Amino acid sequence: MRVGNVPPDINDWNKSHVKEWIPTLKDVSTAEMLFEQDIRDSSLLSFEKSDLTEKGVKLGPAKLIIHATDEWSNVKRVEPTCSTNQPAGKSTKPYPFGRYHDAFRYVKGSVLGVPESGTLDLIEPCHEFKGFYNTLDETKMIKFTSEVLRFAAACMNSRTNGTIHFGIGDKPDFVHGEVLGVAVDDKEEYIAKLKSAIDENFGHKHKDAAQKCIKPPRFVEVLNRNETSSNEFVIEVDIEPQFAICKENIYQTYNTKKAKKKNKETESQPSKFFYIRDGGSSRNLLALMKEYQQFIDKMPQLSQLRKKAEEKHSETIKSTIQGSKLTHMITGGTLSLDRSHFERYIIVTNKSHPSHSENLRFLVEFEPTAVLDFDPESAEHGLLSYFDKQTTVSPHLPAKYKIMESVKETAIKLELPKNTSWVFCNGGIDNEEPSDIDQWLMDKGASVRDVISFLCRKDVLPNKRFLVIFLLLSTVREKMDPFVETFSTFWQELRGTDQILCLCDNENAFTSWKDLIETRCGVDISGRCIYELSFGEVNGTILSLWSKNRRAIRFLPCGGESKVPLEKKFERSLNALEVLCVNQCEGGNEDRVAIEENFYKGGNVSWWNFHFSEQPGSTPFIKRDKFDYIMNAVIPELSSLTKACVLFNLLHVPGCGGTTLAKHVLWALRDKFRCAVLRKKSDFADVADQVIKLFMYSYDEKTPRIPVLLMMDDFDDVEMVYDLQQVIEKECSEKNIQCAKVILLNCMRSASSEVTEPTPNTVSIGNNLSDKELDLFQVKLKEIEKEHRNFETFYGFMFMKENFKKEYVEGVVQKTLKNFNMGQKNSQLFAVLVLLKVYCKGSSLSMSLCLDVLDQPQPVCGGVKIDDVFGEFSSFISSCWDQDKVEYIAVKITYSVIAKHCLEELRKTHNVTKAKLTNFLLTTHQLYEFTQGRDNLLKDVHDILVKRFPSSKEFSQFSPLIQQVAKETPGQEEMVLENASKRFQNDAVVFQLLARYYYLKKKDFCVAKDWARKAKDLSEDNSYIADTLAQVFKHELKNEISDCREELISPEKLLICLKTAQSAMEAFQLTQNLAKRESLQRLNCRTNNSHYNTSGCLGVIQVGVMVTDLLGKTPVFSPGAVRHDIMSEVLSGNITIESTKKMDPQCGENTEYYNILRKFENMLSNLKKTMKLNFDYLDQMYVNLGSITGVKNNREQVAQNESSRCFETYKKVFCKIASADLLRNSNFNLELHQARQFLEKEKADTYSGILDCLAKEISTETIEEIVKQYNFICQSKHKPEKTEKIHMIYANVVLGCIKPESDVMSYQDLLHILYEVLSKTHQENEYFSLFFIAVVLLWPSPEHQVSSKLGTYISQLQTSYCEQMKEVYNGKRPIVHFLLGKGSDYERLVQIKTVQRCITGAEEQFADLWGNGQIWKNEEVRDLLQRVKGHVARKRILVDTSIRLEVIPLFQSQISGLWQGSEVSFFLGFSMRGPLALDIEKL
Repeated sequence: MRVGNVPPDINDWNKSHVKEWIPTLKDVSTAEMLFEQDIRDSSLLSFEKSDLTEKGVKLGPAKLIIHATDEWSNVKRVEPTCSTNQPAGKSTKPYPFGRYHDAFRYVKGSVLGVPESGTLDLIEPCHEFKGFYNTLDETKMIKFTSEVLRFAAACMNSRTNGTIHFGIGDKPDFVHGEVLGVAVDDKEEYIAKLKSAIDENFGHKHKDAAQKCIKPPRFVEVLNRNETSSNEFVIEVDIEPQFAICKENIYQTYNTKKAKKKNKETESQPSKFFYIRDGGSSRNLLALMKEYQQFIDKMPQLSQLRKKAEEKHSETIKSTIQGSKLTHMITGGTLSLDRSHFERYIIVTNKSHPSHSENLRFLVEFEPTAVLDFDPESAEHGLLSYFDKQTTVSPHLPAKYKIMESVKETAIKLELPKNTSWVFCNGGIDNEEPSDIDQWLMDKGASVRDVISFLCRKDVLPNKRFLVIFLLLSTVREKMDPFVETFSTFWQELRGTDQILCLCDNENAFTSWKDLIETRCGVDISGRCIYELSFGEVNGTILSLWSKNRRAIRFLPCGGESKVPLEKKFERSLNALEVLCVNQCEGGNEDRVAIEENFYKGGNVSWWNFHFSEQPGSTPFIKRDKFDYIMNAVIPELSSLTKACVLFNLLHVPGCGGTTLAKHVLWALRDKFRCAVLRKKSDFADVADQVIKLFMYSYDEKTPRIPVLLMMDDFDDVEMVYDLQQVIEKECSEKNIQCAKVILLNCMRSASSEVTEPTPNTVSIGNNLSDKELDLFQVKLKEIEKEHRNFETFYGFMFMKENFKKEYVEGVVQKTLKNFNMGQKNSQLFAVLVLLKVYCKGSSLSMSLCLDVLDQPQPVCGGVKIDDVFGEFSSFISSCWDQDKVEYIAVKITYSVIAKHCLEELRKTHNVTKAKLTNFLLTTHQLYEFTQGRDNLLKDVHDILVKRFPSSKEFSQFSPLIQQVAKETPGQEEMVLENASKRFQNDAVVFQLLARYYYLKKKDFCVAKDWARKAKDLSEDNSYIADTLAQVFKHELKNEISDCREELISPEKLLICLKTAQSAMEAFQLTQNLAKRESLQRLNCRTNNSHYNTSGCLGVIQVGVMVTDLLGKTPVFSPGAVRHDIMSEVLSGNITIESTKKMDPQCGENTEYYNILRKFENMLSNLKKTMKLNFDYLDQMYVNLGSITGVKNNREQVAQNESSRCFETYKKVFCKIASADLLRNSNFNLELHQARQFLEKEKADTYSGILDCLAKEISTETIEEIVKQYNFICQSKHKPEKTEKIHMIYANVVLGCIKPESDVMSYQDLLHILYEVLSKTHQENEYFSLFFIAVVLLWPSPEHQVSSKLGTYISQLQTSYCEQMKEVYNGKRPIVHFLLGKGSDYERLVQIKTVQRCITGAEEQFADLWGNGQIWKNEEVRDLLQRVKGHVARKRILVDTSIRLEVIPLFQSQISGLWQGSEVSFFLGFSMRGPLALDIEKL
């Protein structure tokens, strides 16, 4: 659209341009007027119709000018890229003729690659283009219908197929065939108007034929160059004059016009037209009668030509073998996607069409690792919008794939492989604009290359075990298309096309794609393309490759024995759980022989094993003796408890079938419980969230909820199990879920091979089968012998059948290892697997790593047999899935018992010691060069070097491996540790290990300090690392003192020792500070239940003890009653060193000693205070806080035992007087001093020490003496401290509980003293102990008046608890010191020991019963205790009393979901956190 020299953009017009343009609208006079008025550019655009009429322009021209201005403005927005003075756009093919639902779009500015034409072969359509851009709204439909009818009649008469296109430009204004697009407001109007026009313009007898030949309008979407929608369309109408419809008929059209005559409208006679196609236009032959007649005469011949053309076209029948080709390529040759060679799939796709969604279900079933989507509108109405409804996705921009941290951290941030990573490769999210095709490579090419490089890493996706599928949903036409560049990058990364498959649904798309790739990469990809199948056929073919089980709907049980379908998207969102469904395995076609062989050889049991055993003709799955007990006793009991999350432990000896038994229980209960297995390496917060989602999924309010049964396998530490239980409890409480019930089945390896009697919460199985079990194994063996030829190598089964006889295992091992040769690579790999299995139970090696070490190629198609890799050792090895960043196939030694015997056989017969094997593992770089599984291998190696296992007596100094290396080959452990430091060059824990080795074993403290400082430099804020340097100093001090064999220490030695002691003290104090900081940080993380690190406190105490021993070796404080007391006074800060010197008759001889002591006077004078503070700090924690398990862990027990040992020394130094005469001369109240020393000696000088008497084995006489001494101290003449009065109250309460008939202060008198103490002002730490005993004593009872301030005391106690204990209560539970009983006064305070006596069994059993709430079902316990009533108020319970008393539920989940005001009853426990509600029951 060009006018003389008028610029394309109206904003660039001056008044001359306006004057030149207006005459083209046939209005010269207006042009002159606007020129004179200086109308230009934007002023013309701002004109309204009224502006022109006011200036004298008539209404008709005014409307014409306004409309033409708008049209020009709109068209010129396109013209900068479409006009003839711009480069022509890329060529494109027209929309397929006769199709309506193809995923086809035009790109604005591209050019149709067909000309306007006349008749070709009658079947190939002719084309006609209409710009349709400069049409008035009121004439738009008339123009559309008239152009269509003229073209249609011409095609019908010429018997040729044809398509007329509206929104396609033509010369001279545009490039011929240029895609412009048309705004369409109402598609239905076009369809209706055309149908009506056909009826009006064709003769009556030809209306039906015309309606059949003229197809409804097709609206083809027009995209911008950046693949976003332009909201415009090309309108196309196809004409198909089939012989069966048209026969030999001719078609004339009629044009009905209206004319005005004397203000009265009359209808004129219709005009006739007979159109034919003549070249690129339609011509009316009725104006040329001779030519018209000639055409009519030839019509029979033309009709026959049409018939023959149709017959010839229909003979081209589609014949293809691409279905079988697709099957082979998509599975890697296995012909089944259940057993596909490919473990992962990546999808690369471009612009989709709504019609695709019904044929792309196969993509969802693939659960692709990543989708590289080049459609910027995918999230709104593209492939992602469809995908997101079916499964879980994580949308990303390519920049997220750039490795800024470790590969593992990047994978975690991308949520690989939990969700499908959806990469928007051309913008569309996070406000990133899409790029045009020509600009994409510069804007986004580099970031997409990063994505591809990341995904093709061997440590991200399994090498040669993933397939990249290019899904061409739109035709790729240009060499600069991002799709071409993406293919090139994958082709380079994968070094060929073996892992690439291209899918498109028509030959035109394929040909264009093939040619572009051949031009870009120089490769012919025909062999890797599927193009003769529609996407519907592709979808059906791929879905058929999954078993019926994979495609079937899976069901979960619901209340009332109903079932609900488990949506795939929901199931995939539970990525921390493996959900077991009611119809698990039904309809499957898994390889039964292979699965059973793997299991019988010792591989993990799968659901298929249980399924196969239930099939006709099979013997039932072997029931272990404990199976029925668990099913009939344990599970029903746990289900009846009110606690939200309860725990059941299944302890087993490795290899005895513990995991199999646990899964057997789940399988048997899958229709009664919602069963799941916890996947490895899952975050506890995610687990808790997903467990509750599984519990709540698809429930009708009317149906009862059924519990979740969650199995956990092989946790390293039982503390982690309790941590998970706590997190699930919190999740139930925070989400306020009523009647939540989660049963944790903890399947855990036992440290002991002895089988203990089952308890309500624990069952153990060992490696001795009962006669009944042996008989069942014998029956099963007969079935195995019939179905499997190589059953002798089914060691997993045979070991159990032989009842784990040592002789049998040794014989098998010796026979298998007879040709072992450490010089051969497969032997080396086997030996490494053995070592890892013995010392790291969950260890494995990546199969790809093994192939790499053995120089065996990784096959692109087909699997790898273990026999081919490990040869004669393969019977001891099984394959498994492991997960690092993504899942991969790994290998492991099947049984721990085999591994242990193999390790011993390697030493005895082949001289391969543990040291030699460990050094090989640490120094063989090739093991760590392969990326897949490397992080797991490094972690396993790290664990076997540093992980220590505490016993009940002491905390082991080194890992079992290091200890056994030292025992087997003394001295070799040093080389192992040196190699460890080289393998883990920047690892603080390994450096810590070396420091420990050098100060404990080598006594080389200088080297130890170097390693400790290196570790500290790497981890400055870690209290455990800081503790290492302190331990070096402590052991150096201990060594220096023990080396001093003389009775008296020399001054030089004293100086060295005191310097070392001071360094140790400072280092331990730093450890304390870091530990406190760590604890406070943990409070912000609900899943971190790590305990406070007490090593700093204990270290200070230990050093203090050593200092007292050291000073006892000096002549100043050498043994003797007086000098002992002087040392005690000096270390208490009561006497200075100078004063001591003056009193010393031998001061001259001891001058050098005094000079040294003065240098350290600050440390020495505060030694007692420092030690006492740390004793009290630890005691307060140990007495008031218990572990979540209810049982002290071994490490804590060892620390407590050491603290008690040190206190014995402390008592001897500070809690006795040997020189009473000396002190009497000092105007000193000896009796009062001795009373206080007695209390300190018995740890009764603190409230926590007195409360500890309830738990300790302490005589009644001792407690009576404590009460007696407090009564003496608290006489007014002695001016007792306020804390002493508080402690006197505690002492009387404890004595009253233990022995009410003793000479204890009356309850009423004690209350009187309590009120007196409460009326005074106290320090914060005093309030803590005071408020607790006040709440205990003032709790309402019929005998005593209710204190109006009791509610305040409870609130203040809770506040004090948070303040006083916040550094140490993380991962702990407050200990209940008293329970409310049915008696009166002291007798209503029931101590925990009394409850424990009602239970027969060990402390662990009581802890289990307490933890799960089963303790409250014991009738003896219920008879002891008083139930209290109250009602729920938010997360607390208000007691039904005359005053407001708040009680905290011990387990918050027990009131979750209850309505506010719900009435409940409960037992009451008194803890330092406040009163606790136990065993809450709804009334």
